[in-house]
Amino acid sequence: MAQVLDRPPVRPVAETPTAGRRTAGRLTLPTLLTLTAIVTIVPFVAMVLVAFTPPSGQTFPDALNPANFTLDNFAKVLSSSDIPRWTVNSLLYSLVSVFFVLLFAAMAGYAFAKKKFPGREIMFWAFLATLMVPFQATLIPSYILVARLDWVDSYWGLIVPTLANSQAVFLMRQFILQLPDELFEAAEIDGAPEWRIFTTIVLPLVRPVLATLGIFVFLWHWNDFLWPLVIGQSGQMQTLTVGLATLQTQAVPINQVMAGATITVVPSLLVFGLLQRYLTDSIAMSGLKA
Repeated sequence: MAQVLDRPPVRPVAETPTAGRRTAGRLTLPTLLTLTAIVTIVPFVAMVLVAFTPPSGQTFPDALNPANFTLDNFAKVLSSSDIPRWTVNSLLYSLVSVFFVLLFAAMAGYAFAKKKFPGREIMFWAFLATLMVPFQATLIPSYILVARLDWVDSYWGLIVPTLANSQAVFLMRQFILQLPDELFEAAEIDGAPEWRIFTTIVLPLVRPVLATLGIFVFLWHWNDFLWPLVIGQSGQMQTLTVGLATLQTQAVPINQVMAGATITVVPSLLVFGLLQRYLTDSIAMSGLKA
């Protein structure tokens, strides 16, 4: 007992400079992320507020007043412009491109990952090298090719040149490489043809990465501006992004332009909302395998 009483009192451990920096870092990172999120979402909120505001109240103090909200801008822009036609063009351009880009990427990724043929590596890296070429550099040759095929101002010219996506093929090949070879060898021993192996084994297993790629490919085509601007030369072949740009040159009130821009966001939010579960599953699967 006397020995216990003779011991010096235990002093609390002082916080080291390193621990202090870690605590400050933990507090700073969420703050920076929150500020970045606020700065990013402010233009979107401003667009929606102005879209619901009458023309006389397009400034922000008036736009923040819920009593002034109206749907007239949406009714006017839908009745006075070709937005329904542009929406159909954008949906066709995006959905058809998503289907074929995913199909071709899955087929090419399976071939590059699991099939052995002469020149496979050279072909793959040559195909991958096209990622280094910017789209602007191939714009004029692509347009000349489409023009010689008489596809200008048509769905063929709008969709077909965008179906070969090297980035999608690369992501699909990397995912299929992780699948066990024994699975495909067992199917070949059972006599399953290649098309059956692809449809019953490969496609179900790559469903998470297909959903992830589908979201990105849809957004790429839905927001694409340059290629639809070059190919869609008539008002009937314009997409939403190109059509909204033409509204600004026709002295259309800014409230109606913002209403049209708000309409363009809705399909993107729906696609992301429907497929976000597969996106998180794909990210979680990649993290577990890493």
